[in-house]
Amino acid sequence: MPLPPRLDEALRRLNSALDQLDAASTRRAEAEASRSDLAEELAVMQDDRSRLAVELDAALARSRRLDIASGDAKARLLQAAATLRNVLGADADDADSDGRAA
Repeated sequence: MPLPPRLDEALRRLNSALDQLDAASTRRAEAEASRSDLAEELAVMQDDRSRLAVELDAALARSRRLDIASGDAKARLLQAAATLRNVLGADADDADSDGRAA
């Protein structure tokens, strides 16, 4: 037995509204999943940023220590070179005064 036209139209509109509600619900679930993925990705990126900041601080501290050690080594080498020049110069002066080479 066929339905009255008004009831048939109401059922079609109800089915259409239910389909739209189902589609909206699916889109919302997908958006929530995407948002959850983005939140997780953001947390991972923040952890990476923190780890990299700690590594950078350590590398900068090591670089400063190496600069200081390099400066100390340079000063010691300059002092050693000056000492060698003085010793060699004194030997040359001794050789000149004796008349013979050392």
